[in-house]
Amino acid sequence: MFLLAEASSEVDASATISLFWIAVVAVISPLISRLSRGYIPDAVVLLVLGMVVGPNMLGWADSGDVAIISQMGLGLLFLLAGYELDPKLLGGKPGRVARLTWLVGLVFAWGAVTLAVSSQSFSTHVAVAIALTSTALGTLLPILREAGLLDTPLGRSVMAHGAVGELGPILAMSLLLTSRNLPGALLVLVLFGIAAVIIGVVPQRIVARLPGVRRAVTVMRGGTIQLPVRIVILLLVSLMTVAAVFDLDVVLGAFAAGLILRRLIGPEQKAVGSSLEVIGFGVFIPVFFVTSGMGIDIAAVLGEPGFWAVLVVAIGVARGLPVWFSERYVEHGANLEFGHERAQLALYAATGLPIIVAVTQVAMASDLMSVEVASTLVAAGATTVLLFPMIARLIGARHPGASDDVSRTEASM
Repeated sequence: MFLLAEASSEVDASATISLFWIAVVAVISPLISRLSRGYIPDAVVLLVLGMVVGPNMLGWADSGDVAIISQMGLGLLFLLAGYELDPKLLGGKPGRVARLTWLVGLVFAWGAVTLAVSSQSFSTHVAVAIALTSTALGTLLPILREAGLLDTPLGRSVMAHGAVGELGPILAMSLLLTSRNLPGALLVLVLFGIAAVIIGVVPQRIVARLPGVRRAVTVMRGGTIQLPVRIVILLLVSLMTVAAVFDLDVVLGAFAAGLILRRLIGPEQKAVGSSLEVIGFGVFIPVFFVTSGMGIDIAAVLGEPGFWAVLVVAIGVARGLPVWFSERYVEHGANLEFGHERAQLALYAATGLPIIVAVTQVAMASDLMSVEVASTLVAAGATTVLLFPMIARLIGARHPGASDDVSRTEASM
């Protein structure tokens, strides 16, 4: 009994110490980001400091001690991305062009990876290609919001390509990075979709048939109860659980939860959205980024700096170039007018990190990718979050007011 108690105490102490250092990093990182006047995003600082305090450097904290908190952070990051997404952006010709653009980029990346590293398996090539063609929409949202771009033509284009750049890789992971054959994987996705629809429809039916439920939720939305927020967390965990049961990545469940939440309450429910941002960006999401940084083997990255630089360029070419090309040459009715905006869009679309982390975790678990390659891929993703939005911001600073002029012209029409 005493030995068990002592072992339990040691585990609790280790988890508490890890959480302490993560909390320290979470407080320091926005201050560093602010000192850089926002040019170094908070997510990048969290990753770098997580790498420093993690087991590969100082060894002050271990991601295993806070794994469930990190998982919730990943879930909330994708839930908020799904909640912010306006489904209208994915409809019509602009949505079709965005989807086709991502698919072309995926095929291009897969072909390039296959030619460059022909000795690896098909699944390994696909895993790297998916990582190269993702967009970190959840990471971009606060950057776009702080820059005042969300309601501009550029912001809407970033949201459309960003949504496809998150949802496309998630679906590709579920279909191609699995032990099932393709028909079996498609069947599982269909079953997950049915389950998600049921989870989304049932609350609507209950509220519609039992008006007292809506009144009860409204009465208990504040104070110490915060029932709407608890319901959202239940929705998130339910869909993440369904995804896990179907052997799918939990990010698919989290993104679906965000889409369902937007359908249930709409973006006009500012109180619920604000509460989720407080919980997500204030507590759970920083833990996810810090623990992701802990997984980076800095020795592997510094041992192959050329490989790291090639991956950064490859992400920009595989994801950013098709987006720029389609926006410049494929007419879809909502094309950006200015060349500098197209360049900004390409850079924002090529900003990738959370999907890269998810893909590398799945690939390592399936022995499709080594720790060294995974670490370098994550480091390259972190570099895109640092460099690409910064370059886009500098380009925008050289052309102030262009997006505003277009927005005013649209509003007057």
